[in-house]
Formats: sequence, structure tokens, C-alpha cells
Amino acid sequence: MVAITLGITIWAARQTRTTVQFYAAGRKIKGWQNGLAIAGDYMSAASFLGIAGLIAFNGYDGFMYSVGWLVAYLTVLLLIAEPIRNTGKYTMADVLAYRMSAGPVRSAAAISTLAVSGFYMIAQMVGAGSVLHLLVPGFSFKWAVVIVGILMIGYVVLGGMIATTWVQIVKATLLMAGAILLSILVLGHFGFSPLRFFDAIAKVVDKKSGLNFTQPGILYPHGKHVALGPLVLDKSTIENVSLGMALIFGTAGLPHILMRFYTVPTARAARASVGWAMGLIGAFYVMTTFLGFGAAVLVGKAKIGNTNLAAPKLAEFLGGGPNSFGGELLLGFISAVAFATILAVVAGLTLAASSAFAHDFWMNVIRGGKESEREQVTVARIAAVGVGIIAVLVAINLPTANAAVLVAVAFAVASSGNLPVILFTLFWKRFNTVGAVCGLIGGTAVSIFLVLIGPGLATVPAAHPAFALSNPGIVSIPLGFIFAIVGTYVGEALGGDRRAVAMYPEIEVRSQTGVGAEPSSVIEERIPAVV
Repeated sequence: MVAITLGITIWAARQTRTTVQFYAAGRKIKGWQNGLAIAGDYMSAASFLGIAGLIAFNGYDGFMYSVGWLVAYLTVLLLIAEPIRNTGKYTMADVLAYRMSAGPVRSAAAISTLAVSGFYMIAQMVGAGSVLHLLVPGFSFKWAVVIVGILMIGYVVLGGMIATTWVQIVKATLLMAGAILLSILVLGHFGFSPLRFFDAIAKVVDKKSGLNFTQPGILYPHGKHVALGPLVLDKSTIENVSLGMALIFGTAGLPHILMRFYTVPTARAARASVGWAMGLIGAFYVMTTFLGFGAAVLVGKAKIGNTNLAAPKLAEFLGGGPNSFGGELLLGFISAVAFATILAVVAGLTLAASSAFAHDFWMNVIRGGKESEREQVTVARIAAVGVGIIAVLVAINLPTANAAVLVAVAFAVASSGNLPVILFTLFWKRFNTVGAVCGLIGGTAVSIFLVLIGPGLATVPAAHPAFALSNPGIVSIPLGFIFAIVGTYVGEALGGDRRAVAMYPEIEVRSQTGVGAEPSSVIEERIPAVV
């Protein structure tokens, strides 16, 4: 699997000769190809390993992750895909800088992008460490994470967006094949009867709560209450609502997903790619039902051990059990698919993070837009190395963290910091630079702060967290919008932002019609090939 992806990277490196090829694959990816790549980018270790584990350990409550991540693409399809493709160039900050003062918004957007990508990337690397440690018991978790870090850096440094896109397409195909195979084998144990399958699920009872796996309340127990201002609410209900808000609104603010819309030639292709992605993602998340609940019924929590290993352990059982030829074969295949999943996603995340630093901060803030294309890509490659090293150092200290929980935190940050600013930039005439900076920094900061003082990442004693919710979405998302709105009025009080107001009619026309959008291919300075 690694050899295949490295082969793709070497091929892509020979195709990457211009900046637009490095950042956006030359804007020549077809709609259906981009849909596959988006699905590959989106169906991460959190989806394949984390959600399956959450369902296997928590039943209904874990399945809510699948629902939230699928519904999220309606927001992307209806509000974001076409306007982003029409108004941007390479990154989210390009959209914001179209109206606002470039320096402040690009700096703030770079910070937000690095925060979102960081949480997301760490989740994938934790999943990779768990899988490699399972396959090779003598192989330490830390070294597994280091190897993933080296590979992901290589993909981005050598092949840029072309390599990342095709690795994601291959990975999406393999992941769908693996999920279909496991789903068929699980149903086969119940005579291919969904009714018998769900009857078996209803008989699985959580020892601590006494609830069966079709009932809510295992992950977020009923009977506990949480105070949000003057309101005292049921903790189980509010946790699910908060998680759902983060997942549904977070996708439209994920930098590595937004970058994918710049790889297609037109806004129509961007919309088509979302349609393809939704079909694939929807089918996959339906199959997580069979993966997670199948692991709960057939394997059991005790034998699974680590929540990130539910899918591999299920594969081993379905193949004939531990130490059997079929069990080892299926375990190896599913683990290889999981590993390819992780490599593809972290490559996209690394590219998004390095692009934010090189294109948004270095070129347009530090160098004032005067940097050569060659220098910009060189800086992006160096940034990819730096981002990868930092992610490795953090991930090796989180061996037991659930990948889906970490990714949900990234979604909370994206929905609190990025989404309000994107929507206001596109659809609110009075929105200005001060509002954009306040929304980006305020939403990002408050969501991270609430995560750190809450129970989700176990950074504080579980019995007495300062913030009661595992995911802060229900609090941080409204605050992100409030920061952006208040900042806008403060900006007006300080003298206003004539450029932001004057450019609104232009961005409104361009975002809706595509007039003036970046073409599918442009003549740019060639950059040096690495291979």
C-alpha cells in the first residue's frame, strides 16, 4: 500500500511544475474525481476507526457521529461550494482577502487553519499508531507515528495537490471496498437479515448504565444536568446537540476540504463534486452501522480493547479469528486500508496547513505579495516539514485518545472560527476587516479554551471539569458569530472599512455567477522539481 502511494507521489512530482499545480492540481480535476478525493479526504481515521469504535463501545450515542458528518455536506452543497470556487484561488483566506484588508485577515486565517488542521492531523496519527501497533506488536506506538509523519511530509513536499488528490482517490476506492466487504460478512452472520442483526444489537447491554445499544445515554448518561447560563439542561441531550452542531457546521469551515474546490475548473464542477462526495460518504456512514454494531455483537468490548481497533478486530473475527489464515489476511487488508486512509488525509491536512503559512502569511503578509512563485512553493515545502514534526511530537503523547473525539474538536474549532467569517464575507454587506479578525481569532480561541478545560481530552480531572461538555459547539459556535458581529460594529465605530463595503457587490456577483473566477489553467513561473 505504501509502495503504491509512493509511486503515485513520484509520478505527481514530475507533473508539478507550477504554483497552481502544487496548490490546486492545475484546476484540471474532473467533478467525479474531485468527489472521490473529497470523500477520501473526509472519510478519515476518525470515520473508519474512531466511529466504529465509538459505536462498538457506546451504541446509539456513537452512531450520532455518523449522522452529523453526513448531514454536514448539505451545508457545504447549499452555501459554500460554488461561492468558494468562484471567489478564491488557493486557500480560505483568499476569499476573505477579496473584500478585507489582506494582512490582518490572512494572518488570522493562517492561525485558524493551523489550529483546525493540527487537531485533525493529530487524530489521524493517533489512529495510525494504534493500527501499526496492532499489526506489529513489537512496534511501538511512537515509532508508528513517526513513520506516518515522514510519509505524509514526503507526499506533500514531492507531489503537492496532484499527489494528494490521487492518493485520496485510491484510498477512497479501497476504503469503500473494505467497508462493503465487512458489511456483507457481518450481515452474513445473521442470514443477511437486518432485522436479526438489530435484534442482536438490542440484546447487547452496557454493564455500567444497564442500557442496550439501541438506546441513547451510554456515552452521555441521562440523569445528569449541565448549567448553561440560566438554563439547566439534561447533559445527554445537550451533549448530542452540541456534537451535532459542531459536526454539521464544521465541515464548511475545514481548510483542507475548502481547498479541494480550487482543483476543479468551474463552479459547476465544484457542485458536482459535492454530489459525488455525498453519495459516497452517505453509503460509507450507513456501513459504519454494520462495522460498529457488528464489532459490539460479534467481538465485544473486552476483546476490542482500544476503541480505535474495533474495525480491525472485527475483520480478524470475520476472517476466522486470531491466528487463523483468513483472520490474519483480512486483518492485514483492513489495516492496510486504514493506514492508506490515514496517509491520504494527513497529506491533505499538511498541504492545507503549509499553504496557509506559505501563501497567506509568508507571501502576502511578511513579503507583501512580492515573493516569487518559486520562493513561495519552497517555503510551503519547508512549512510542511515543520507542521509534520509538530504533529508527530503532539500525537506520540496521546496514545489512548479516540480519533473521532479529536476530529470532533477540530470541527468545533472550524465551525466557531471559520464558518461565521466565510458566511458573513459572502452574504453580509456591512461585514468588515475588524469583524473578520474578531470572528476568526475569537471563535478559534474560545473553542480551544473550552476543549482544554472540558472533559473531552482529559486535560483536567474528569470529576470536576470547569466546562461540562465534551464538545463545545453549542457554546462556541454562537460566540463565533457574536464575535464577528460585534467586531463589525466596532470596526464601523472606528471609522469603517470602505474597501469591504465597496467590494461587496463585486464579490456577490462573482460568487454567484463565476464571472472573474480563477481559470482552470494559468501561465505561472515554473518551480523546481524535487524528483
